[in-house]
Amino acid sequence: MKLISWNVNGIRACLQKGFEDFFNQVNADIFCIQETKCQEGQVTLEFEGYKSYWNSAEKKGYSGTAIFTKKEPLSVKYGIGIEEHDKEGRVITLEFEKFYIVNIYTPNSKRELERLEYRQIWEDEIRKYLLNLSKTKPVVMCGDLNVAHKEIDLKNPKTNTRSAGFTIEERNKMTKLLEAGFTDTFRYLYPDKEEAYSWWSYMRKAREKNVGWRIDYFIVSKDIEKEIKEATIYSEILGSDHCPVGLEIF
Repeated sequence: MKLISWNVNGIRACLQKGFEDFFNQVNADIFCIQETKCQEGQVTLEFEGYKSYWNSAEKKGYSGTAIFTKKEPLSVKYGIGIEEHDKEGRVITLEFEKFYIVNIYTPNSKRELERLEYRQIWEDEIRKYLLNLSKTKPVVMCGDLNVAHKEIDLKNPKTNTRSAGFTIEERNKMTKLLEAGFTDTFRYLYPDKEEAYSWWSYMRKAREKNVGWRIDYFIVSKDIEKEIKEATIYSEILGSDHCPVGLEIF
């Protein structure tokens, strides 16, 4: 089974930059996107053979997630059931026979770390949510998690220790999630692979120089890690400041 996750940084803009070409070419069983930045009715996007599920933020032009799936899910849930966290359209969960897929767009702590405190609360609630799901069946979670977990996951760790996405607080929450019974699929297969990034700033030719961060993930329940067949970073695919990431499993 092939799964794809991509922060498109505005689906309407990404549609002008080759989104459909990549979607058709990659032929995923499940394709998750984050940061759709649109409300219902602002974009018409349908693919033959796929069902689609959208969760938009209350605020226009902000956040949002969507999932395209070939197989119809047994159930669909938008958000995690906590109003404070659900108004930004950041989570969609689809239930299938063997597993849950959870598409997540984690809040950015922002430049002055003004949202870091909220981010800590979010992380704790998401971990509880995933652990609760995993009591029923294995979880495959993906998305832009807005954290580079280890120094190997960004180009310039020393100068970014108080930057959003690489604070010790955010990194510790990722460690806590993994220690609770989850596996970072890319590092499971490629523990020492360097310069493997999924996001680059638009400034100073960062992408051209590969001055990036790995902040887009597929995380799975530890009890299915042996089912991981491949984890891919599609760094050659343009259209957003993020590139797609993929997982082949089961």
